[in-house]
Amino acid sequence: MTGVVKWFDPARGFGFVVSDEGGPDILLHANVLRNFGQSTIADAARVTIMAQQTARGVQATELLDIEIPQSQAAVLEDFQSLAPEDLAAAPLEPARVKWFDKVKGFGFANVFGRPEDVFIHVEVLRASGLADLQPGEALAMRIMEGRRGRMATQIFAWEAATKEGTTVVTSV
Repeated sequence: MTGVVKWFDPARGFGFVVSDEGGPDILLHANVLRNFGQSTIADAARVTIMAQQTARGVQATELLDIEIPQSQAAVLEDFQSLAPEDLAAAPLEPARVKWFDKVKGFGFANVFGRPEDVFIHVEVLRASGLADLQPGEALAMRIMEGRRGRMATQIFAWEAATKEGTTVVTSV
């Protein structure tokens, strides 16, 4: 079935999906996301899921696809002059989250083999279909040089990026 993520709270480990067909909200547990290769999902993301009725209500059993919310596709001011295909042409680089503060709206990651940090803005995170990041979490990111240094322009959970067969640049 298809639907929209009503909300997802990574700290609590669950959220809910509203089905396009109506009916009760569908529980989306963090384990279902992890099996797909992500630890979070943005509110309003469209999803295709397998679900089953249980004694406690309808629960998602498998996540098949995620569509990033169109309203979240905003590009940071640093990159507004670039075409979307130019942003998508940047190679994916492996990285690990140093820290991310959802309330402040930003954080940093370290790219393997490089000394400088990469700035991660919450809008880029949301536009990438993610809601939050945890320290130490493995990522694949498209990175460009912005006015304030290296900045993420697109972010993938490591498992999701490698599952798709996407090439991740591992040498600098």
